[in-house]
Amino acid sequence: MAAPRLPLVVQAHVDLPLLMVTLLAFWTRMGRLAYPNSVVFDEVYYGHFVSLYMKRIFFIDDSGPPLGHMILALGAYLGEFDGNFTWNRIGAEYPCGVSVWSLRAVPAACGALCVPLAYCLTLELGFGRAAATGAALLLLLDNALIVQSRLMLLESVLIFFVLAAFLSYLRFHRTGQRCPTRYAWILLSGTSCAAAVGVKYVGVFSYLLLVGVACIHCWKLIGETQVSGPRVCAECIGRGACLLAVPVGLYVLCFYAHLTLLHRSGPHDHMMSPAFQASLQGGLARITRGQPLEVAYGSQVTLRSSASRPVPCWLQSRKANYPVRYENGRGSSHQQQVTCHHLKDVNNWWIVKNPRRAELSVGSPPQAVHHGDVVQLLHGMTSRFLNSHDVAAPLSPHAQEVSGYVDFNVSMPAQNLWKVDIVNREEDSEVWKTIVSEVRFVHVNTSAVLKLSGSSLPDWAAGHAEVVADKVKGPGGRATWTVEEHRYGTGEEREAELQSPTRVDVERRISLWSKFTELQWRMLTVKQEDIEHKYSSAPLEWLTMETNIAYWLHHSTNAQIHLIGNPVSWGLAKLSLSTYLIMAAVYLLRRRRGIKDLTEDAWERFVSTGAVCVGGWLLNFAPFVLTEKRLFLYHYLPALVFLHLLVPALLEHLHEHVLSMEWQWRALRACALAALACTFLSYRAFRPLTYGSPELSADELRALKWRSSWDILYRRR
Repeated sequence: MAAPRLPLVVQAHVDLPLLMVTLLAFWTRMGRLAYPNSVVFDEVYYGHFVSLYMKRIFFIDDSGPPLGHMILALGAYLGEFDGNFTWNRIGAEYPCGVSVWSLRAVPAACGALCVPLAYCLTLELGFGRAAATGAALLLLLDNALIVQSRLMLLESVLIFFVLAAFLSYLRFHRTGQRCPTRYAWILLSGTSCAAAVGVKYVGVFSYLLLVGVACIHCWKLIGETQVSGPRVCAECIGRGACLLAVPVGLYVLCFYAHLTLLHRSGPHDHMMSPAFQASLQGGLARITRGQPLEVAYGSQVTLRSSASRPVPCWLQSRKANYPVRYENGRGSSHQQQVTCHHLKDVNNWWIVKNPRRAELSVGSPPQAVHHGDVVQLLHGMTSRFLNSHDVAAPLSPHAQEVSGYVDFNVSMPAQNLWKVDIVNREEDSEVWKTIVSEVRFVHVNTSAVLKLSGSSLPDWAAGHAEVVADKVKGPGGRATWTVEEHRYGTGEEREAELQSPTRVDVERRISLWSKFTELQWRMLTVKQEDIEHKYSSAPLEWLTMETNIAYWLHHSTNAQIHLIGNPVSWGLAKLSLSTYLIMAAVYLLRRRRGIKDLTEDAWERFVSTGAVCVGGWLLNFAPFVLTEKRLFLYHYLPALVFLHLLVPALLEHLHEHVLSMEWQWRALRACALAALACTFLSYRAFRPLTYGSPELSADELRALKWRSSWDILYRRR
């Protein structure tokens, strides 16, 4: 007789605190997400880039790499946003065809997931579920984190990837070496690090901290003599690959996706090199399509300065001479002005002439110009040769004047020979090429180099950029020029020919790696004008909560949204930081005297907590103290999250290792519960300014102005 079959039993372990804080996080971050149905603060900034993504139009944002914009664009794409919305002002109403919920859903989801991540990260630091719940609740009830998560902004996305990176790495570190899935955690950590840096450059501070922690762990591993040498090498190489090679590769991959998606000419083309611009659909590509590749004697060219960014300028001359005397009394040659102008017109065209021939047309076959050749540059519209001589430049007396030569018969002979120096020439070819070649023009008589001085000329030159000849060493950005537009001249009816370029089909490409390096360099070096903003603030004001930001105000009522932190939780964060630093100093002094108050495991956990929480706060806060850029309160949020993790961890440490009597434990638990209750009451009090509803009266708004420096707006009825 067969034995009776036992019923199939499935056991599931549910972490109830984790489940509860996760559900509450999604409720606080994603409830009524489409309200307000209008553009809120920096949504006007990020929305513009989202629209460009939808239309595949190239752009540059110097504030950060493209991954953050792509994540926001993903939400827009899922909501079927077509990009046809003008992000011109804060408070503009979204049309009915725009899914506001979709635009804000991804940042809101990332903000909600930060709460369970904080819970799990506290557990991985070695603390109990009570401390983990406390950390999660502090993030859950922080009004500033809620506001920043509920809008189409990037701070919540950045914080999500930073917490995910640390959680994954600590899970890897705590997992036994025999676990087969162990390296999946550190691979996830490296991926999260790449994503954090790819969202905003400030993510690199948390990344450096994590790498530093990993290096310390590797150093300890090397000292473990019970682990074999080959095993140690394999571990160090594997960790290095996951935390160094993988993030770099993914970071480059992020730019690859960005450049692949944005293949159309856009508003920031002029910041890039002609070669980059020509690779985009439309814009300069439309102008340069079919141009000859190799510059030959008789070529008609426009020369763009490699230093003229973000506003481009082209070498130009016109029928206007230098003043006989400048304002400071110095004299000039009174020859024709040569300047650099930011507008494209017919005066930008020059003819590359062979000094040994009189012809101004391209021969058959064309005779290409090579590196080291000596040429003359003839201005197309005025027939003046590009010239330089021992006369001081208008604004740069240490450099030589550059002019269009005019023979005044005053014993000032022409010096119009220039040697072509191709600074980026290819190994297998020294031919001067359109768009690709960066060229210096070296004056044969004086060895001075044609360059921009960096100064703008007065009204007599219409404010054009000054062009000089100066003796410089190395390529130098201000001394190199690129042929942007090019045609083979025929020598007949030159003026009409300059208006109608000849087209010869030649394929021209730029590698993806070249585009990546140029775009990365441009993003890191471009300097946008820092205009003073009403809500900009200094880092020390973040610590004292002296500042807030009015994100949105209803056009006719008192409904409004502000970026204001929870005063109680922010105060607890500062208190925990001070307490940890004092305790760390006391512990170190006593250990120096040979007194060990903690077991080695407890001491290691205390130090690890400080490395992650205090180190995370310091590395995400201190750089802003040193920077001169315009800053806002939301820049403090990544640093603040680390202090929220520190508060319950420090309370558990006090409970387990400092306090020893029952009444002390009860007092500490009572204080913790009271602090948590005050945090909730503070969250509830500022809730109308967090969600924009319900509308408050002027008196109620005035009562919420806990600091006189807060800018809370209200209308009297």
